[in-house]
Amino acid sequence: MHPDYRDQLPSLNRIEGQIKGIKKMIEDRRYCVDILTQLKAVKAAIHRVEQDVLKTHMHHCLRHAVESKSEQDIKVKIDELMQLLSKRI
Repeated sequence: MHPDYRDQLPSLNRIEGQIKGIKKMIEDRRYCVDILTQLKAVKAAIHRVEQDVLKTHMHHCLRHAVESKSEQDIKVKIDELMQLLSKRI
């Protein structure tokens, strides 16, 4: 069973609103630095959500694999995380 991430929905809704605000700023030809400031704020908010999901994954999914004492499950979870963390996006 996967963890429940519904507690992240308010943050994601705020981020969605920020993105809409940035689109409006671009349509209104607002000052570049103001747009960049808002983009940085969105990136920071997304990073916070990402960190919360990662923490929950480690506390739930990774811990479950370790508690199962299945070397294969543990390896799969660790490899998944390593692959994800090594991606350059």
